[in-house]
Amino acid sequence: MSKRLMSMNTSEIAKLDAKSLLNAIRLSEGRVMAAETVCIAKPLLNDVSNAELAAAMSADILILNMYDVEKPLVNGLPEHEAQDTIRLLKKLTGRVVAINLEPVSESGDDIWNMSKGRMATPQNALKAKKQGVDMIVITGNPGNHVTNKAIADSIKEIRKEIGEDIVLVTGKMHASGQIEEAGENIITKKDIKEFADAGADIILLPAPGTIPGITMEKAHELISFIHSLGKLALTAIGTSQEGSDSDTIKRIAYDAKMAGADIHHIGDSGYIGIALPENIMTYSIVIRGVRHTYHRMARSINR
Repeated sequence: MSKRLMSMNTSEIAKLDAKSLLNAIRLSEGRVMAAETVCIAKPLLNDVSNAELAAAMSADILILNMYDVEKPLVNGLPEHEAQDTIRLLKKLTGRVVAINLEPVSESGDDIWNMSKGRMATPQNALKAKKQGVDMIVITGNPGNHVTNKAIADSIKEIRKEIGEDIVLVTGKMHASGQIEEAGENIITKKDIKEFADAGADIILLPAPGTIPGITMEKAHELISFIHSLGKLALTAIGTSQEGSDSDTIKRIAYDAKMAGADIHHIGDSGYIGIALPENIMTYSIVIRGVRHTYHRMARSINR
């Protein structure tokens, strides 16, 4: 199927395998919107999940943070069997669904405390695949001390076990408590090459202006290298700037587009659990205009 992800109906998205999903993203030419939500947080709209709200604001890809494959939960969904959580969310939204897994055994603080079902292991990746997950994002939450080496090691193990029929996204949007991998050192060309060689399909890096030293020019240099390896690039807002004013969101979006991002990610901490909903739409309008944004918002999931 040769069609852009941003233009697909639910029935078409449901038929995508990993290879065709990656192709649909490439064909969208930097106009794919991903929104991350904390799936265990109280929904902003109480009885409607934050992921559903993000989809309504035009996100093409829904990334679930804090999703535990051993105890599946997305707060705000109707009553259902736990093992059907991802399939139900996909049915209600018609979107591509991803989850975060973290290559760490050391637990962070407060809400980011690790659980066994959130660790980046081959066993958890297989469970995620069986539950209907389309993408796995291997990254780290604040204070969980995820290193780039741990990410590379976990990708290799997961790819070997899970094969090629799920998309792997890898990288960091903030230091995750590793001060030596902060600022400009958050991701290097060496890290990117190791991620690619280990089996990553998409490399994640901070969006310009979200991390000190990650300028548009720096991001462009790294993304050009990612593309030279035949991989896709995702620029992420993971520094609570998803709760900024609309002018800041527009600036980040412009710079990420100029830097060459294939997927534009907006984080989960405008309010805790989701970006300011209007910022998802604002970002989308910057990278693809009102026509494609409203089209995604208005298109029925029954198509």
